[in-house]
Formats: sequence, C-alpha cells, structure tokens
Amino acid sequence: MTTTTSGQRPILDEVKHRSGWAVFMGLLTIALGILLLMYPFATATVTTLFVGCVLTLVGVVEIGLAFASQTPGNFFLRLLLAVLYGFTGIVLIVNPFAGAASLTLFVGWMLVLRGILAMVAAFRIRPLEGWGWFVVDSLANLAAGVLIIAKWPSSTVWAVGALVGVSVLVTGISQTIVAAQIRRAAGDAGRLTKASA
Repeated sequence: MTTTTSGQRPILDEVKHRSGWAVFMGLLTIALGILLLMYPFATATVTTLFVGCVLTLVGVVEIGLAFASQTPGNFFLRLLLAVLYGFTGIVLIVNPFAGAASLTLFVGWMLVLRGILAMVAAFRIRPLEGWGWFVVDSLANLAAGVLIIAKWPSSTVWAVGALVGVSVLVTGISQTIVAAQIRRAAGDAGRLTKASA
C-alpha cells in the first residue's frame, strides 16, 4: 500500500505540472484568438505573406533536391515542383490581397478537416469530464469552415482573420477548461493518496 502510494505521487505531480502548462497555453491561445478577431484584414495579409515565404523557401529546397536526384525523371519532377512552389510563393508575396482569396478557400477546407479531427478526439476522450468542450470546438471549426466555403470569394475580406480568430478562441477555451479539470482531478487524487497513506 505504501509503495503504491509513494509511486503514485510523482505521477500525480507530473500530471499537475503538465496540466498547468496546458492551462497557460490555453490562455495564450485565447489571447491570440482575441487579437486575430480585432484585426481580421491584417491577419489575412500577414498569413498570406507568411505562406508565400514558406512556399518560396520550399521551392528553393526542391531545386536543391532536383539536382541531388539520381534519375532524369526524378530531376524534372522535382524541378517542376520547385517551379510551382516558388511561383506560387512569389505571387502570394507580391500580391497578398489576391492571394488571400485562394488562402481563404484553403483555410475553409482546413477548418472542416480540423473540425472532423476534433470530433474524433472528443469521442476518444469521452469518459473524461469536459469532453463536450472538444465537441464544441469541433462544431465551431466545422461551422466556420462551411461558412467560409459557402461565402467564397466574398468571404476573403473577413474570413481568414475573423473566423480563424473565433476558431483559435474556442480552441483555447476548450483546452483551458479540460486542462484545469485534469489539474483539479490530479490534486484531488493527490489529497486522497495522502489521506490513505
């Protein structure tokens, strides 16, 4: 009995420590969501520029991989990918407003996919108290994604910043609540362990 109790305490302490960080990250996510909601157009522009820079970098890497390939077929395929990535990245950097329309559609589909994955995660942790918040997170992502896709391309002006902001905000709230409940449960288990020792 004493061995089990002493073995459980480090585990409970670790759970409390990790859930404390999860609460902190959830609060940080909430703050980011509020910031995205406050500046939706700036968020869309910055996001488009960031994606453009990443795609340009991937294009440069693909050129290096093309020259390192062993067969002519592989070389031309890699070179074609490099040109596509690089061209798309440069277009997004040079004209982020036009690129935002394509990015908006991409974000819509990404939110739909994220909503489906969040629903799967919710049912995986279903016995855990607070699992319903993951369902709320999932439904918010699905609703935002479907709304963006349905209203595209007119959704370009507001969608990336506003709906992504809402999605990030709901995700932060659900993560914070679930992490706080895990932290509370670990504290309760720790007190019971001390009482039974």
